[in-house]
Amino acid sequence: MIESVAITITESSQAGEARRVAMALVSRLGFQETQRGKVGIVVTEIANNLVQHARGGVMLLRSLKQHLAVGIEVLSLDKGPGMVDVDECLQDGFSTGGTSGNGLGAILRLSNLLEIYSIPKQGTALLAHVWSDSAPHPPQKILEIGAICLPKRGEDISGDAWACEVDSCRSLLLVADGLGHGPLAASAASQAVRIFQDHHHLFPGAIVEAVHAALRSTRGAVLAIAEINFEQQSVRFAGIGNISASILSFTEHHNLLSHNGIVGHELRKIQELSYPWYANGLLIMHSDGLDTKWRLDRYPGLSQKHPSLIAGMLYRDFNRERDDVTVLVAKGMGK
Repeated sequence: MIESVAITITESSQAGEARRVAMALVSRLGFQETQRGKVGIVVTEIANNLVQHARGGVMLLRSLKQHLAVGIEVLSLDKGPGMVDVDECLQDGFSTGGTSGNGLGAILRLSNLLEIYSIPKQGTALLAHVWSDSAPHPPQKILEIGAICLPKRGEDISGDAWACEVDSCRSLLLVADGLGHGPLAASAASQAVRIFQDHHHLFPGAIVEAVHAALRSTRGAVLAIAEINFEQQSVRFAGIGNISASILSFTEHHNLLSHNGIVGHELRKIQELSYPWYANGLLIMHSDGLDTKWRLDRYPGLSQKHPSLIAGMLYRDFNRERDDVTVLVAKGMGK
């Protein structure tokens, strides 16, 4: 279970706080001095851009793990003026704010991954990955995942959780929302993750049954589990409660069906349903901290971006703010 850390950035002292939080995170991850220095510059440049150019800026930090490599994800979101030409903005010396114009160019050089999604007059989402060593070179991925998991405003710990188990033939994804907020909700969600991980060899319906038995001593949770089978091009899905899930492709949109109930307490029916999967499709799952009124086709070209940018834009525009929120996006990489 991995949680995001969100830092509001509207003035320079908050930019300094973002750098301190990021440096503490990569130190815990075991980054060496050179790579820590890269992270410090990347976070500082992104934060300064938010201070100088953005409105409603927020930075989200998340640890990454890929095989034996660890890294940090830096995601900035704003509702500022946006960029007319992203490629031009990435050139050293380009500036709209009277600065030297080297910020985005430095971020590009120091990051293992940099992606930007921007709409003029509506704002920008910027995603950077920095790994503890050189960029990892695992076997070719067929699924890419992005996620945001944050507590409601005023809480230190989220009652939501997510997890994934990915291999070459099938992948399982979980979103769980412990009832209420705070430590007791987090305990229920964490227990759901542990049982999910211990039973990931089972189908989703059987995992839900195992979680139900394990959560009887907790306040309970709502959750959804999706299994993507790449060989069969299908998705098995079992959901209990108000976890929303959708499968999208260039031409299709399927809303996945969940049943009423509380895992660990009142569970009348577990039903495993099957849906088609697409080589370049998207699976989007989220807790009720995100409004369900989003439509991805309102964001031209966003579906082609990294899943973390997709999750970030949905969080920016549809976060309810009065609840814990999780947005999990899985993207098929084709063949």
